[in-house]
Amino acid sequence: MVDVMFCEAIFPENASTSEHFQSMCQENAPPGKRFVRATSVDRVLQCYIRNMPGPPSPLIENYLQEARFWHVATIGRGCKLDPKLISALVERWRPETHTFHLPCGECTITLKDVHLQLGLPVDGYAVTGSASSADWGAVCYELLGAIPDNINGGRIEMGWLRDTFPEPDNDSTELERIRYARAYIFKIIVGYLMSDLSQNLVHLRWLLKLVDFRVAGELSWGSAVLAILYKEMCGATRPNKAKIGGCLLLLQSWARFRFPFLRPRVDHPYTFPLIKRWNHSASYVGIPTSLEDIRLVLDQLSEAQFQWTPYEDPAIRAVIQDEFLQNSNAWHVKVALVNYATVEMHLEFKQPIPVAPEVFDDEHKVDLR
Repeated sequence: MVDVMFCEAIFPENASTSEHFQSMCQENAPPGKRFVRATSVDRVLQCYIRNMPGPPSPLIENYLQEARFWHVATIGRGCKLDPKLISALVERWRPETHTFHLPCGECTITLKDVHLQLGLPVDGYAVTGSASSADWGAVCYELLGAIPDNINGGRIEMGWLRDTFPEPDNDSTELERIRYARAYIFKIIVGYLMSDLSQNLVHLRWLLKLVDFRVAGELSWGSAVLAILYKEMCGATRPNKAKIGGCLLLLQSWARFRFPFLRPRVDHPYTFPLIKRWNHSASYVGIPTSLEDIRLVLDQLSEAQFQWTPYEDPAIRAVIQDEFLQNSNAWHVKVALVNYATVEMHLEFKQPIPVAPEVFDDEHKVDLR
C-alpha cells in the first residue's frame, strides 16, 4: 500500500470537540504539524437498516442452509448503526482506488471480510441477469403464493412482506415453508445486505434468484454485497449526498475489528459469523462518539494502532468454521464484483499511485432504481 503522510485535520469553527480528544491528538501530533480549523458543514449521512423481527424458524433451516444464507440469517436482529462513524469513514474513502486513505496507509474492505463477517459465499457465479419482468404479479404468485396490492416498477412495500408471511407452524405444508423461506431470504437481502435509499419500497429482482435454493447457493452473494457497498460509498463521497445504502453493518463491523480505539467493550465470547459480536450489550465508555472526535482519532492513527490481521487472533480463529478457510485464495483475487448493473473492482493487493485517476461518474449513475 502507498504510505499516506499525516494530514492536518480540518474541523468547522463551531465544532464541539471534547477537550480530552482535542488535547490527546494535539499532544501526539508529529513535529511541525498542527490542527487547523476551517469553516465547513458537518455532514452526518442518513443510514438505513431493516432488522428481522426474530430468528429464523427451525422449519426453514434446511432451505437457508441450501441457499447458503443460514449464517447471515442469524445476525439481523437488534442491530444498530453509528451514522457518525460511517460518515467519518466515507470521508476517507477514495473512489479511484476503492480504499480508505489513513495516516498509516491505505486499507479496504475485502472479500475476506465479507466471508468471515457475514458468512456469505464469495466464490461462485455472479449475481446478474435480467432485472425486469413482463408480469411481476405472476412472479410473486408463482414464488410466494400471493400478489401484492401495489407493484410499482418491480417494487413492492416492505410492510407487505411482513404482514403476508407469518412464521410457519408444525402443521404447515412443505410448499408453505418454501414460500416463507423465499420471503425470509428476500427480507434479509433488502433489509440489511443490499439496502437502498428507500425506507419502504424494495425491488423484486432478488426474488428471481430464489426459484431454486440449490442454484441460489451457487451464487457469489458476498461479492454482490461488496459491489453495492463499494458503489454506495463512492456515491456518498460527493458533498451533496445526504444518504447512504448498502451493507453498512459490514462497514461498521470492519472498522471495529480494525480500529481498537473505536471498538465498544463486549463481555461475550466471539461467535460466527463474526459480525454477531455487536448484537450483544456493549460499553462505550472511553470510545469517541461525536463526528469531530472520531475524525480526530482517525487522523492521529499510527500503523501500530491499526489491526491489519484481526482474524489471526486465536480467540477469533477458534470460532471460524473450517469450511470458511478451505478456499482462502478467493479472498485475494483481482476481480470485478458484479451485482446486476453494478460492477466494481476488488483489488486486494498493493496499488501504485494512479497516474491519472479514472473517473467512474457515468458508471456510478447506472443502477436499477
